[in-house]
Amino acid sequence: MEMHRIDDLIANPGIWYDEDAINGFIEYCENELTLTDGSDLKLLDTFKLWAEQIFGWYYYMDQMVYVPGADGRGGRYVYKKVKKRLVNKQYLIVARGAAKSMYGSLLQSYFLNIDGSTTHQITTAPTMRQAEEIVSPIRTSIVRARGPLFQFLTEGSIQNTTGNKANRVKLASTKKGIENFLNGSLLEVRPMSVNKLQGLRTKVATVDEWLSGDIREDVIGAIEQGASKVDDYLIVAMSSEGTVRNAAGDTMKIELMKILRGEYLAPHVSIWYYKLDSIEEVGNPAMWVKANPNLGKTVTYETYEREKERMEKAPANRNDILAKRFGLPMEGFTYFFTYEETIPHHRRSFWKMPCSLGADLSRGDDFCAFTFLFPLSNGCFGVKTRNYISSLTLNTLPAAMRIKYDEFLQEGSLIVLEGTVLDMMEVYEDLDQHISDMSYDVRCFGFDPYNAKEFVARWETENGPFGIEKVIQGAKTESVPLGELKKLSEERMLLFDEKLMMFTMGNCMVNQDTNGNRKLVKKRHEQKIDAVAAMMDAYVAYKINREAFD
Repeated sequence: MEMHRIDDLIANPGIWYDEDAINGFIEYCENELTLTDGSDLKLLDTFKLWAEQIFGWYYYMDQMVYVPGADGRGGRYVYKKVKKRLVNKQYLIVARGAAKSMYGSLLQSYFLNIDGSTTHQITTAPTMRQAEEIVSPIRTSIVRARGPLFQFLTEGSIQNTTGNKANRVKLASTKKGIENFLNGSLLEVRPMSVNKLQGLRTKVATVDEWLSGDIREDVIGAIEQGASKVDDYLIVAMSSEGTVRNAAGDTMKIELMKILRGEYLAPHVSIWYYKLDSIEEVGNPAMWVKANPNLGKTVTYETYEREKERMEKAPANRNDILAKRFGLPMEGFTYFFTYEETIPHHRRSFWKMPCSLGADLSRGDDFCAFTFLFPLSNGCFGVKTRNYISSLTLNTLPAAMRIKYDEFLQEGSLIVLEGTVLDMMEVYEDLDQHISDMSYDVRCFGFDPYNAKEFVARWETENGPFGIEKVIQGAKTESVPLGELKKLSEERMLLFDEKLMMFTMGNCMVNQDTNGNRKLVKKRHEQKIDAVAAMMDAYVAYKINREAFD
């Protein structure tokens, strides 16, 4: 797909290709730089290919430039043709062991020492230690000083701060990062957080493992906002496939696939996405190179063979190996619902239909969830959810989560009630009005007893005691209904059409003990699973009162 995009660039008369531009990068890397262990570096063909996409393409644009007068006084603005590098962003999704971090390190070193301007460069990863992997080979090459340029740059002493400048070191690893004292350039490690990355004037940024970790913020977008202040900036995002869903990386991958398919034009973005086409290819070693083009150079076939055998013998690691080694984006084995199961169905209404209602009020101070389960004649279940949060909770949400919650508010699955803490009677009245408006025929009610006494008492007073079921949370109660709901979701028999339901299903993780008993867990407080817990309560109530639906 990327080669088709390159064909389009060749055919475009407004874009120019410079076949010699890559040569300087190759010579710099092979003459000056070393591997992390200090051995001489020989550039891989894939590195040359990826870097050529960055350095090889240019375009010209008219730009207003200030020209001073002949005597140094006055001046005027004139339009001049300015040469600009085409590619500002490069996404590299390739399997584990393809030396991605080494590639990022080479680019950082090149811009730090060859670019004459004062550049601020950053590298970031889910953990600071991981981001150090980009800086580590540069430190080694400074110590080894293999080529004439590095011998000149490392000549002198870093302790010489007041003596002759000629005797000072020009390139050194300091507590700030890697500093080039000749042009004042700096390469530093930053945490992978929007707050720490936005507003910087970065010329070059590398983002490592942006798909692997549980990244909920669009850090690449935050870096780009600041970098766009600088001419010819470059952002390189490298990662192997991840097993975490509903993260910012998922949204970004959808955008990348649209670009690759040609659905929208983005010539400033270079994408190298390596993966197997199907799970059947895992058994064929001839196909593995599709997932890792550096196979046999940076990682051995034997390693892949061992991983394939381990995948068969230890199924718990299967999804992680498929994602990391073969580029097949399977879901994490700890997640309960796979991504395919969380895709909403087309919109439908269950007007005047009988249903079971489930309630999860355990976070009543800031979040209440109600899920309606409609048994249908073909064995499927219709699912509708209605959730309540306080206005204080909405106002204190982080930006990325606020955007998601605004979607839920728009579709009507989330209701905001004024105040600091939710008033249960206000919640009851709104829900009662909603049931009346939709003409739902609620025949049973399942609830988690925690924090539900006030609500349930009023429900019993107004609707009678029949069909009210207490569902205590824990592996003993949850195991069977969770297993049955999982089977229904696998067969796409849970017919939900709301994004809030998709979001909560995507957050569901299950703790499984040695006897195979399962219990719902959530990783973080902000990752809501309440609508799924309410669906399970509704399902338990339905099973107990099945005769009410005959």
